[in-house]
Amino acid sequence: MNYYIHYNGGKVFYYDKGEGDTIILLHGYLETSDIWAGFADKLAKKFRVISVDLPGHGLSKVYSESHTMEFMAGAVKSLMDNLHLQKAFITGHSLGGYVALAFVELYPAMLSGYCLFHSHPFADRPEAIAKREREIKVVRAAKKYLLYPENISQMFATQNLEKFSHDLQRSKDIAATIRDEGIIAVLNGMMNRPSRQKVMEEGKVPCLWILGRMDNYIPWTEVMSKVNLPANVRVEILENSGHMGFIEEQDLSVKLISDFAGRLRSGI
Repeated sequence: MNYYIHYNGGKVFYYDKGEGDTIILLHGYLETSDIWAGFADKLAKKFRVISVDLPGHGLSKVYSESHTMEFMAGAVKSLMDNLHLQKAFITGHSLGGYVALAFVELYPAMLSGYCLFHSHPFADRPEAIAKREREIKVVRAAKKYLLYPENISQMFATQNLEKFSHDLQRSKDIAATIRDEGIIAVLNGMMNRPSRQKVMEEGKVPCLWILGRMDNYIPWTEVMSKVNLPANVRVEILENSGHMGFIEEQDLSVKLISDFAGRLRSGI
């Protein structure tokens, strides 16, 4: 079912299904909690699954011109406080991974573990900042529809575009619902986020890092080579996925997260 909490004078919406230990799903850029639909249903067979509309997305409030990763992590903490959740396992896709890392830095005691799902701990490079600035100009010109064909098609591995054509169109439809102000706020937040490489390397919280071999946005070999991984980080490479492994290799992704979170629960 769909619920909401009050956060900083606005509402943050979320879906809540299943029972057991809690997994919180944080969506990526140009996405809402709806992107997790089938994936969340499968996870909910073993866990309580909460998928959040991050501020500025879906039904959640647009708060300002810039939604920082820390501000969005605060929304997740407020959600956990409202639900009286002492601990949870957070899974963040792309942008959601940046928010998850901010949460790790700010509230590590509230996590049993976390998953970076097609995400990384680094700050934006100059070329990424320039791209986001161009996208802000496009949105301000009331032409956000120009972002979808390139950005969302690039999220899927090229070889999967035909196979997942329905999911590709659904992703575009979800992106079309996001308000202009919400897109601008998150672009500003991502541009200005700090590197959290040290947070990941400190290893205060166990991490599952899922990357796609055919990801058009994240060169997995390059990002992995830059991080001095602690012993409690497990890396999994999805051989047949781009940036959308929870769709492109859904069953395997569900298993990876279920197994990792399950081992944390049992203390293995």
